[in-house]
Amino acid sequence: MINGPVVFLILLAAIGWFGKNTSLIMAAGFLLSMKLIGLDAKVFPYLEAKGINLGVTIITISVLIPIANGAIGFKELGDAIKSPYAWVALASGIAVALIAKNGITLLSHDPHITTALVFGTILAVALFKGVAVGPLIGAGIAYLCMQIFNFFK
Repeated sequence: MINGPVVFLILLAAIGWFGKNTSLIMAAGFLLSMKLIGLDAKVFPYLEAKGINLGVTIITISVLIPIANGAIGFKELGDAIKSPYAWVALASGIAVALIAKNGITLLSHDPHITTALVFGTILAVALFKGVAVGPLIGAGIAYLCMQIFNFFK
């Protein structure tokens, strides 16, 4: 029952423990639990196919809670658009969405890139207290960098 993936997950959980990163501990622990109780064959394909969408949905729900509970309304929206920071945030949101779109292209053409993206995310989360926001933006940034590199090549 102890094989490469199990050892790797235990190692990731340990890195999360030493790095005091609850998200990494919970993610590795969940996946390890699924493997050990034998649900990995059913759960992993679903999470691999839908996990990013589920994660984005949960993050979106979290972001929309202030609207749902009335803390942010049309008045606050009107006040916000008067701020130059709000316009920077709007432009940043558009840029991130467009960059992430290219991440889908990269991952579909070069799926081996996923390994490097996942490892980079794990390192950033475990060692630098980063936040795992998903591989799409990482792939999008990688795609953008590759395009810039190819332009100057």
